[in-house]
Amino acid sequence: MTSVAQKAPASPDRPWSPPSGAPVNTRGAGTNAPVLDPSEVYTLPELINLAEENNPETRVAWQNARARAAEVGIAEAELYPALAATAIAQSARNNVFFAPNFYRQTTETFSPTLSLDYVVFDFGRRTQRIAISKSKLLAANFLFNDTHRKVIFQVMQAYYRFLNSKGQEEAAEATLKNAQTVQDAAEARLQTGLATLPDVLEARSAVAQADYDLQAAFGATEIAHGDLATSMGISPTAPFQVESIQNLTIPEDLTETVESSIDKALAQRPDLMQRVQSLRGAESVVKLAKRDYLPSLRVGGAAGLAKTYGQQNQMPGIYSPNQELWNARLSLTWNLFDGFARENRLARAKADQNQAAAELKALQDRVENQVWAAYSTAHTALRQQRAAAALLAASTESYNAALQSYSYGVRNQIDVVSAQRSLAVARTADVNARTQLLMGVAALAFETGNLLYAKGP
Repeated sequence: MTSVAQKAPASPDRPWSPPSGAPVNTRGAGTNAPVLDPSEVYTLPELINLAEENNPETRVAWQNARARAAEVGIAEAELYPALAATAIAQSARNNVFFAPNFYRQTTETFSPTLSLDYVVFDFGRRTQRIAISKSKLLAANFLFNDTHRKVIFQVMQAYYRFLNSKGQEEAAEATLKNAQTVQDAAEARLQTGLATLPDVLEARSAVAQADYDLQAAFGATEIAHGDLATSMGISPTAPFQVESIQNLTIPEDLTETVESSIDKALAQRPDLMQRVQSLRGAESVVKLAKRDYLPSLRVGGAAGLAKTYGQQNQMPGIYSPNQELWNARLSLTWNLFDGFARENRLARAKADQNQAAAELKALQDRVENQVWAAYSTAHTALRQQRAAAALLAASTESYNAALQSYSYGVRNQIDVVSAQRSLAVARTADVNARTQLLMGVAALAFETGNLLYAKGP
């Protein structure tokens, strides 16, 4: 009877239902994620370390590098002789012609042997295969480093987005308090007859708007929290705390020029180094294809003992317990014609080499442009942060002066509400400018490859 697990869906108009008992629950599959302390405040380097330990992408790249390391060992094994032990037990019956008759003969043999096979000289074929496998290993190691570089940057991006959301939340809370202060002042002035009901309604509307913005900020913070947790390889429901953006040091200037940043990227970017190793591997493939035109010299042989029992017709059987056997060979193999397969393999190898060289040049051009764009973005974010800080200071003074003047009856309600809204915009711009600057500096470090050596600006 055919199992349900061996059947396709019964019809195209309904989804397939898995059989009872099928392992459809994936919770808990794979490695166990760490449990974070909800009371501890984690710094960015600590979060990056957690991500490097638990993000599945790093484990995938690590296993790939380990597999390439095993390939090097496989290639190097060809430098050694191959020794095999064989034990054969066989029984045979045939008819031997001995004129004018055929005589039935039965033999039973057990023979343990040792065989040896060794390539004495192959004009560097094994050396080139080892070179190819080593290039693949180095490329896999650089890919492993590049995976770490990307994981670090993913955590930093999620971290700064989370800080931005929390900063916007704090700014929204401060805006709500300011709006409530303006409402309280308007209510008090209404009681003394110095304000009108439309003034109070305007203040209440500003409070409701500030509370609405605060609730949106709460939701954005929760989403950013989940994104940061996912980048570390843990559940988005896991509670944890991070530093406040107010406690972070904001860069005051870029320490390197764009030219030095480009030079550093071309010298240390792991994806570039991976392409270099791919090119070297392609060069070794070309050399290996040329070696196929040359002969190879091998030596081999086998030695052992045979225990044999034989019988012919009705004659008594004979048992021979110690029959020595051995053979030795020296072979020279030279492929003279193979239907132009070697020519086509060499042409393919040269084309792959040229392709690898072109891909390396194209990546170098992209890296230079990426560093240029990241440097410009970081420099722009630096200027914007300075402008946002000045805007916040000016908006704070304007709001305080407008509120004080309103309490003295010098300014009207519209002026105070306008100043309060301008301050809210300035707070949002300041938080956004600070996080954009931090993200811009992180992006520049990502493009230059510095993230592998410094895990936070």
